[in-house]
Amino acid sequence: MTTGGGSGQPDAAGGPARHIPVLVKQVADYLNVRDGALIIDGTFGAGGYTREILARANCKVIGIDRDQTAIAAGFDLVERMGGRLELVEDTFSALGEATGGVQVDGVTLDLGVSSMQLDTAERGFSFRLDGPLDMRMGQDGPTAADIVTHADERDLANIIFLLGEERHSRSVARAIVRARGEAAITTTRQLADIVGRVVRSKPNEIHSATRTFQALRLFVNDELGELARALSVAERVLKPGGRLVVVSFHSLEDRIVKNFFSERAGTRAGSRHQPEAKAEPATFTTLTKKPVVADDAETAHNPRARSAKLRAGERTTAAPSANVAVPLPNLPPLHEILRGGRQ
Repeated sequence: MTTGGGSGQPDAAGGPARHIPVLVKQVADYLNVRDGALIIDGTFGAGGYTREILARANCKVIGIDRDQTAIAAGFDLVERMGGRLELVEDTFSALGEATGGVQVDGVTLDLGVSSMQLDTAERGFSFRLDGPLDMRMGQDGPTAADIVTHADERDLANIIFLLGEERHSRSVARAIVRARGEAAITTTRQLADIVGRVVRSKPNEIHSATRTFQALRLFVNDELGELARALSVAERVLKPGGRLVVVSFHSLEDRIVKNFFSERAGTRAGSRHQPEAKAEPATFTTLTKKPVVADDAETAHNPRARSAKLRAGERTTAAPSANVAVPLPNLPPLHEILRGGRQ
């Protein structure tokens, strides 16, 4: 059996993928894929991780993706695998329902947006291609244009600052509110031009609109909330000895994953300003003391790999933690945004 994964070469699990997955071999290594295993690929995308996992052993994968296009594109792979692959159209926080209550040997999550989504203008994820200001990973719910249209200036500034880490968030929010008073902001090019007038980027720096687009995408898809919920659900569905492997692409995601593993492994330092809490039994053993990153060869082949960080943990025999909450940025609910801000 030959392996291919994200290499672009045909493999035993169905041939090349359009999207090159990052750290694909390392993900499969940390999952400890073996015959008879049941693995959840919570972010199926173009199936890069799934291909590598299925090529490693005679195992089964449940692939989850909220993007209907990704699920439809994976049907051919399902047929090729003869019962070893099942696809579910849903958010990855629903991975517990996807298993039907059966415990699993591994869960992997590849966070962020895929190349297919970025490269499809009508999905509205990228300022490189003019298209409708959408940014939804699924097919329902409010779009980025709805947020830009209805959010008040304060909430817009908070979203852009907290989720985009944009230092000029107040200026960007002010410019958006001023511009939408003159004409509706409905396309990616319009928004990028508005941001570009108040945020200047130097040569070789990221595009001036990058952080604002990131913030809106994260908010529209509730990506950080999805991640926090998925980590807690993975803790419940993994067997003792099962592995959780997460690849993140920016500091907000990585911080959530790092803190989750630190807390669940009992290695997170407490606050000297608060009473010492009674320690719960560790539910994970951390497998990556430092995040795993791509080597020079991979980043040269796939520039997206430069910002990737892999963290992994192994489930212990302890019962799932009673503390399911994961700290997230303090932002208003979506329904308050759509009615024009907090009253």
